[in-house]
Amino acid sequence: MFWVLLLLLAWAAAGTSCTRLCLAAVRAAAVDAEAARGHDLTLYEAAFLSGGPARVADLTLVSMARQRRLLLAHTGWATVVDPRGRDEMERSVIGAIGPEGQSRIAPVRATTAAAESVRGLADRLVAAGLAVPDGARTTVAGAVRQVQAAAAAVVALGAAALLLPAQTTGNAVPVAVWFTLPLVLTLSCLAIARIEVHPYTRWASPAGQRLLGTLARHTDDAADDRRYLTSVAVRGIRAIGEPDLRAAFTHRDRSTKGQ
Repeated sequence: MFWVLLLLLAWAAAGTSCTRLCLAAVRAAAVDAEAARGHDLTLYEAAFLSGGPARVADLTLVSMARQRRLLLAHTGWATVVDPRGRDEMERSVIGAIGPEGQSRIAPVRATTAAAESVRGLADRLVAAGLAVPDGARTTVAGAVRQVQAAAAAVVALGAAALLLPAQTTGNAVPVAVWFTLPLVLTLSCLAIARIEVHPYTRWASPAGQRLLGTLARHTDDAADDRRYLTSVAVRGIRAIGEPDLRAAFTHRDRSTKGQ
């Protein structure tokens, strides 16, 4: 009856992993519901959730350029026109350009993306449950991997039980049937998780993704400049319509790749 011990191990692996997945999914759903309630995204927050720190830097550069407080040349250079930043993001850009008031766009973008103001924005979004924390995208993903490992363990333990001599039960039920039950449990949990658990992007949690969808639906009701900047925040520099401004960022991308 050594197979019974193997069956107990299979049930332990399946039960523990499935319980962890259920608890992780419940906690994630509770955080998402609370995070999405009553939060209106700013353009900087939308940019971060859509494209991370680099997108925040691009949005700030484009916003200042449209207000004629920063010149972005098609050659890939940024020149300060108004040295007074209106918020901490703009002050980060001006500080990244330096005291001479002129710098290439690539280092300005990189310095701004790594600035304390952007890190503070990221921390606030993570604390609100709208952004995914660094290094641990989600405990749900880890729980899913554990269930997958448990399913493989059940198969291995069942195969080992079948290889043991004279493995029959008192009711003449094949040993393989008993191991099918924990296997069905793990596979069912994985199927439910695939349907019910929302995927995380690199930056936005499911709650953050829902707010981004709401922001996109409300874009048509906004003023022209707000609509334009919202498109840049969500879609990136490909949403830029002005040829000269697009050329400035295109030149930046080419020079960055060549370095």
